[in-house]
Amino acid sequence: MKAKVSWVDGMAFIGHSETGHKVVIDGDREGGAPSPMEMVLMSVGSCSAIDVVSILEKARQKIQNVDVELSAERAETIPKVFTSIHLNFVVTGTDVAEKHVERAVALSADKYCSVAKMLENAATITHSFEIKQA
Repeated sequence: MKAKVSWVDGMAFIGHSETGHKVVIDGDREGGAPSPMEMVLMSVGSCSAIDVVSILEKARQKIQNVDVELSAERAETIPKVFTSIHLNFVVTGTDVAEKHVERAVALSADKYCSVAKMLENAATITHSFEIKQA
């Protein structure tokens, strides 16, 4: 896998993926795009969400929406790495079984989410879920 990051101006950059996608990244707190650390947090959420949706679909659960609410704490000193990350999955659907959601979240956390697996050596990662009837 390869990528490139190009400086635009100020603290704004454009990331270019090997597959041709582009994303704006901004180190300025007042900037117009997510910061690198916000991108990492959203990456762990999207990585886990992909797993959960895939597993629930294979289990033939009637899901209509999956949101991942993320919260994180960072170290007080530089480098301000994540020290804890919490992912709360909000699964909306019809007659979604709790056991299937619990299993999907656990499989993502313990086996499949490569972003979380990388981060777990630096941060405590916890998970929760709730199910909403559509």
